[in-house]
Amino acid sequence: MVDRNRNIVAIIPARGGSKGIPRKNIKLLAGKPLIAYSIEQALASKLVDRVIVSTDDEEIKEVAESYGAEVPFVRPKEFATDEAATEPVLQHAVQYLEQNQDYSIDLVVLLQATSPIRYAEDIDKSIKKLVETQADSLLSVSESHAFFWLEKINGDNQALYDYKNRPRRQDIEEQKYQENGSIYLTKKEILMAENNRLGGKIEKYIMEKLKSFEIDDLEEFWLIEQIIKEFYSDLI
Repeated sequence: MVDRNRNIVAIIPARGGSKGIPRKNIKLLAGKPLIAYSIEQALASKLVDRVIVSTDDEEIKEVAESYGAEVPFVRPKEFATDEAATEPVLQHAVQYLEQNQDYSIDLVVLLQATSPIRYAEDIDKSIKKLVETQADSLLSVSESHAFFWLEKINGDNQALYDYKNRPRRQDIEEQKYQENGSIYLTKKEILMAENNRLGGKIEKYIMEKLKSFEIDDLEEFWLIEQIIKEFYSDLI
């Protein structure tokens, strides 16, 4: 049972200076701005109390607010560079809400706009799992059956499995999971103390593979648009 007295805030980072795909966060995906998907999913959650977009861009702010998100501040420039990590962005948002709005936060839900295929139900199930397992943080994953190789600095290639005794997939006992970037949950005290979205007892929330694609380039943008149109048209 999720304690409804705790404050759960979804934070969607969306800076304006994306390089791989210019203006990526508001580029139309199946006719709707990319960021709108995450905003609508967070707003439809039964457990998320507030939906905050952290941006340094006025146009993104206007789009985000038009879809119902709060944009209570302009993200400082030092947190909006190509090199800026996500954790300081989350910490800044938490500190702003607590110091400027006297709003205490218990749980941070990080939703990345580049993972548009999810439902409010996924957000709520992940929150319930964190609470039920008494975890401190949680990440969404998808199952992986890949045989990975590593290219070393010197150019050598190293198998991350025993290629001389290649196992059949059905005989592999240990299940591997891949982060899909869609949902991260972090207790506020973990985020602030460890400067990381993950810490303490970490749980996972398994999502379907088709929900696990992330947008980093135009090829992936096109692919995810086709997936949404074909399999998740109710998100449009």
